[in-house]
Amino acid sequence: MSIGQRRRWEYWCVALRFSLLLCFVEQVSAQIRYSIPEEVKEGSVVGNVAKDLGLDVSTLLERRFRIVSGSKDALFQVNQNNGVLYVYKNIDREELCVGNVACVIDLEIIVENPLEVHYVGVEITDINDHTPSFSEKDIHIKIAENKLPGARFELQAARDLDYGINSVRTYKLNQNEHFDLELRDSGEGYKIPFLVLQKALDRELKTKHVLLLTALDGGNPPGTGTLNITVTVLDTNDNQPVCSQDVYSVTLQENADIGRIVVRVNATDTDHGSNGEVEYTLGRNLKRGVYDIFELDSLTGDIRVKGPVDFEDNEVYRLNIEASDKGQPPLTVDCRVIIKITDVNDNKPSIGVTSLSKTVSEVSKPGTVISLISVTDKDSGINGKVLAITSNDHFEIDVRQSDEDKIPFLVLKKSLDREQNHNYTLLLTAIDGGIPQRSGTLNVTIVVLDSNDNRPVFSQDTYNVRIQENVGVGTVVIRVNATDADEGSNSEVEFSLGKTLRRKVYDMFELDRLTGDIRVKGELDFEDTEVYKLDVQASDKGQPPLTVECRVIIKIIDINDNEPDIEVTSLSNLVSEDSKPGTVISLISVSDKDSGINGKVLCSLLGDVPFELKPSFQDNMYSLVTKKRLDRELVSHYDITITTTDCGQPPLSTFKILNVQISDETVRYLLLEWALPLSGLFCSTHTERVVQTSEQDLPCQSRL
Repeated sequence: MSIGQRRRWEYWCVALRFSLLLCFVEQVSAQIRYSIPEEVKEGSVVGNVAKDLGLDVSTLLERRFRIVSGSKDALFQVNQNNGVLYVYKNIDREELCVGNVACVIDLEIIVENPLEVHYVGVEITDINDHTPSFSEKDIHIKIAENKLPGARFELQAARDLDYGINSVRTYKLNQNEHFDLELRDSGEGYKIPFLVLQKALDRELKTKHVLLLTALDGGNPPGTGTLNITVTVLDTNDNQPVCSQDVYSVTLQENADIGRIVVRVNATDTDHGSNGEVEYTLGRNLKRGVYDIFELDSLTGDIRVKGPVDFEDNEVYRLNIEASDKGQPPLTVDCRVIIKITDVNDNKPSIGVTSLSKTVSEVSKPGTVISLISVTDKDSGINGKVLAITSNDHFEIDVRQSDEDKIPFLVLKKSLDREQNHNYTLLLTAIDGGIPQRSGTLNVTIVVLDSNDNRPVFSQDTYNVRIQENVGVGTVVIRVNATDADEGSNSEVEFSLGKTLRRKVYDMFELDRLTGDIRVKGELDFEDTEVYKLDVQASDKGQPPLTVECRVIIKIIDINDNEPDIEVTSLSNLVSEDSKPGTVISLISVSDKDSGINGKVLCSLLGDVPFELKPSFQDNMYSLVTKKRLDRELVSHYDITITTTDCGQPPLSTFKILNVQISDETVRYLLLEWALPLSGLFCSTHTERVVQTSEQDLPCQSRL
């Protein structure tokens, strides 16, 4: 077995015996006790353990003299050569024995052959190597200014790692007039400092109090530690805002721009925080118009122009501004603001017609007063001075002196004629004396009233009209038209027929008095009257009325409404059979009441008879003569049909039948005559014969 193996074996055997010894042997107190101060140098001798234990120093090495227990990190070692116990590492009592009143390190020292266990205690005594300290260098305490004296505020206690007399022994507070210091025993061996309010605080006088708390230990000289205490005085709302001025008086031109700052109201509050924050509001009892013209910034106190500022509306505005802090409850003060408005020339002169009338009769004479004119200007001073009023040529301004002032009148300058101009628009102008000058204008319309100075006037002096004779009753023949240049009833025209006309005119025609329509009243007959001449009067409704007269000539147009007429003016009684050709049997005349072509008549014989018609030297006269010799034995009598036809459209016809007797010696003539209208002819065989008559029988066109 090697030496190393043998030693390990011996070590384990010793350890086993030591463990058994601990289990079965009662613990014993240290046999030897040493005392050393902390922080001694490494290598410092604690004591000669071997000597104090009575061990043979010469055998210590052989018996393996050593320390087998103690602190985790060996603070002590023994010298096997001389048995001395010495400090192996630096010893800090505060670190080694935290919280312990006594600080003792127990060591177990053994020697072998035979095995012995010895107990050694080393007491570490405290030295004043630490000063008191606070966990914070600075603390802040907030105390309301309304706290009553006697109020206590616990402070932070200082800590000192030293023990006993070297630990914190007392505290002191720097000199001040508001606070004192009070110490209370914690019951755990240290004292607790309290800050005591001795005198009432006033934040408005002093917002902060800086104090110094000093902790002292029992060293000589004593170690100290300090704590900076800042006492912040909390505000209470015990001060109301104060306006920087009792009255703010400013001037403002009336043309100030919207948004312009008029004045800034400033109020301060010596309180702190929300208690010292000031808000501004306009008073609640101002005139309604103030709120429309000015606005107030609640934070800055700026009063700005909100709406149009008009000197003429108000020259001075008096505002009450309430300045309130944000305390609970808030405190309020009133600030008075007087805003004087200065006038600028921003108003035009105003012209008004204040009396009389805006109408004038056209017969009014020059110099007639039409209206009283008033001129005003809201501006003050020279800004309101009126310098001129202008008009036109027909009217003028006549300024007349009254008891108090000069009064302008609008008067007629020269005569008027409503028919030339029925109204006049006058431009009245007034100019003030401001810079720049401003002018005001007014359009005044003067209406010229009518007088009945104009007669009605017909559109024609003479009206000529043609109308057929067969028009129905009620037919409008013509409308006469008359106008009157006057106005109103003076221009309203009524028509009437002249009073000196023939009676027949009134029977044939009637006149609408309002429209001027002339209507057919009776049945017209061209054959009775071909022309009617009417006098028509037009009268206005003026007082007195004025009348004018025109002539209406109505010519009747003929229509083919009359049948031709056959008249036998001379007739032989008998016709002898031996009468020679050309013997005149009868004289015949034809006529037609119609005129023109309607009265042109053609005459002829019907049938094959030995007679013919010979025109006479007079118009519409014929001779009925024999055309050849007669033979009674062949024909003893003849019915001779004489027809007449006019040239109207449509043509009208009549006929007559002559009965002629033929005798040998004495011939008797029997005349049978009758006349039938053309319409009757169309209902008989005679009618057919007439219709079949050739153009040679009725040569109307050739004769025309």
